Amino acid sequence: MKQKMMGTKILEGAQLMIDELGLPFTPQDWVQMSRDRMTEVFVTAKLMPGVDKLIRHLHQHNVPIAVATSSTKYSFDRKATHHQEFFSLFHHIVCAGDDPDVKRGKPSPDAFLVAASRFDGEPPIPSNCLVFEDATLGVQAAKSAGMHAVLVPDKRLDTTSIDDIVDQVIPSIEQFVLQEWGLPPYDGVLRT
Repeated sequence: MKQKMMGTKILEGAQLMIDELGLPFTPQDWVQMSRDRMTEVFVTAKLMPGVDKLIRHLHQHNVPIAVATSSTKYSFDRKATHHQEFFSLFHHIVCAGDDPDVKRGKPSPDAFLVAASRFDGEPPIPSNCLVFEDATLGVQAAKSAGMHAVLVPDKRLDTTSIDDIVDQVIPSIEQFVLQEWGLPPYDGVLRT
């Protein structure tokens, strides 16, 4: 169920859950019921190993970086509660769950195309964009947008459905090799 829902817009995910489990309520009811529980869980969210180092390095080297999450702004803000300074390193954040410019959830490319369009100046060419994803629907969305995709999957997810399209699968961001993607290598000194 988690695999089917990861990356969808919130009401789409709720409808999947309701349909799959035959639940007797509307997607709006499910969202409201789950919001309280999400608040408790999300404020304890931690960054994946290696993410802090990678993002600080890219920011330090002026590599344009953004977040394109399927979360709503409300959910994202809960997850980012203890990471405000970290998320300030990103040029911008697209919360596709309720961003009016994102018409369709993943696997549609909308979230990534909107994120690319919000950089200052000329938007980057999609083939020059690299997306880190933890969900198969996100990889499909990145590839539909014409972007490269690196999957860092939850160990419980079956990722075989995207083996033929994903550019790279790594067990942890700590295994990401910057130079393989034309990015500046770690120099041993991170300035915060």
